[in-house]
Amino acid sequence: MAPTTTTATRDRILGVAAELFYDRGVHAVGVNEIAATAHASKLSIYRYFPSKEILVESMLQAHSDKIHGWLRRETDNAPAGSERVMALFDLLVNWFAEPGYNGCAVVNTVTDTRADPAIAAIARRHLGRYLDLLGEMLTHANVADPDRTARQLLLLIEGASVVACIDPNATAGTDARQAAQQLLG
Repeated sequence: MAPTTTTATRDRILGVAAELFYDRGVHAVGVNEIAATAHASKLSIYRYFPSKEILVESMLQAHSDKIHGWLRRETDNAPAGSERVMALFDLLVNWFAEPGYNGCAVVNTVTDTRADPAIAAIARRHLGRYLDLLGEMLTHANVADPDRTARQLLLLIEGASVVACIDPNATAGTDARQAAQQLLG
């Protein structure tokens, strides 16, 4: 099998798994459904992912990489400092308001898997990447305590994500953005 075919098949399986898990949860989706939806055999799935747990871990890591790549790419051109932090919140406000937004896939997966140690480790790294990104932005904003402020902003982000999932008509993202602006003074 050619490497591009292998990569394409693996990526298709990951993409389908991500969509199905996000829409319905890890435990509600079986490998048979993933195989059928991805137009792949169960043998192909198990060739790339020896167990459903490894598939979930791979999907979640790929999702985290995608989200953090997107956040960095979309905020890199904003002026450094507090304006870049606000650009990040603008992205999140729009994302949280999208139809079908079901919350943070990382938090959802941790909850759905009852904090499986491998999944919990991916989730900690995901949140750590948020803290690193926010910390970098806040350092350029000359914030007195960038680590503490980054943690406070992360709480606003994740809290708004949960509220937006539960009540899509709420203005959670906008409210979090306003709180972030006040926090940054």
